[in-house]
Amino acid sequence: MTDYDGGTPASDFSTTDGAIDYSLPLGRVRLLITDIAEAPADRIFTDDQLDAFYTLCGENVNRTAAKALLVMAASEVLVSKKIRTQDLTTDGPAVSAELRALAKQLNDEADAADTAADAGFFDVIPLGYPARGEGEEMRWY
Repeated sequence: MTDYDGGTPASDFSTTDGAIDYSLPLGRVRLLITDIAEAPADRIFTDDQLDAFYTLCGENVNRTAAKALLVMAASEVLVSKKIRTQDLTTDGPAVSAELRALAKQLNDEADAADTAADAGFFDVIPLGYPARGEGEEMRWY
């Protein structure tokens, strides 16, 4: 038996060899967050983690990618911080801000898609009685 390679054959994004299938929703999530390393062990999120985000976000690709980016942003702030030495400078908060901005953009796109889908929706409410003038007495026929 082989060790777990990060790919889940039953998931919505990998085949048995761990290759990402971009035609499936969670493959698109990986593409949006640039978590596309060839080796599953080198990826930021496991298939199970992305599957959990996908479920939490109502199976919406853009919202799932936004959630993953927000988690990455929080991690970047906690781990990297802002460090400056003679040879090295890292700015975790700046990277985190960029990830949050991208997450906001993806959420805005998801909101726009939801609004467009709802734009043609209307509901007919039956009145049940013949129309009458304002203040007119109701008559039973």
